[in-house]
Amino acid sequence: MLGHTLKILIQSVLGRAIFSLGLHKLVGAEQGVVVAFHRVNREPDETGLTISPEIFERFCRFFSQYFKVVSLTYFVEQIEKGQSVGGMLAITFDDGYLDNYEVAAPILKRWNLPTTFFVTTKFIGTDIVPFWDKEAGVSFPWMSWEQVRSLHAQGFEVGAHTRTHVDLGQVAGDLAREEIYGSQSDLEEKLGAAVRSFAYPFGKATQMSEPNLALVTSAGFRCCCSCFGGINTKSTNPFVLQRVAISTWFRSPFQFAFSLALSRL
Repeated sequence: MLGHTLKILIQSVLGRAIFSLGLHKLVGAEQGVVVAFHRVNREPDETGLTISPEIFERFCRFFSQYFKVVSLTYFVEQIEKGQSVGGMLAITFDDGYLDNYEVAAPILKRWNLPTTFFVTTKFIGTDIVPFWDKEAGVSFPWMSWEQVRSLHAQGFEVGAHTRTHVDLGQVAGDLAREEIYGSQSDLEEKLGAAVRSFAYPFGKATQMSEPNLALVTSAGFRCCCSCFGGINTKSTNPFVLQRVAISTWFRSPFQFAFSLALSRL
């Protein structure tokens, strides 16, 4: 335990030094980052998907200080134009938990940070407990549709995350089409606006098949986010956007900074 704590401390110190001295700009001048959060609250959580409001605010401060924080739409537009995303960072949330609205959104508004909330549409306004939470013995409420609409009205982007958080590496055909097209139509009906961003559930490279990526494209989405990696350039395929998941593994933004610097070397 002591060794792990010391490792985190060393990484945080090195990360702070790298970013404070501007060394990250030397190795990542043409690289942009997309980050993914899930929950922001103070409840115990063994899944690693939850971070505290205090830690989240530290990340927001860090993002504001060291990156040009842009909307995911703008990030994708730059790639579509073949223009640099160097120094840019886009913030995303997955699933649609209630604390996204009650806790995260006010902090993001305070820091004036654009964010995309990817919503699992059949979870919204229900008491569904997904299997990963059941296995951990926890239960977290979902947003209502009124709250999703409020996020959109506040200027946040809302994207699709399938209807039931299905593994798109395991399903195909009509079921995959229903999950992808259906989540988009659910959101567009509830929001009264076009929905052009998609994040596939679980997010590993093996969990999005080529036929299902083709479905995402044919549905009219402009991008598809993974949840692995995190480094993107102007040459990145917008339908294979990499994201860094922010979890309890990162005890501080500067530990994240250290990890990011290493991935850019």
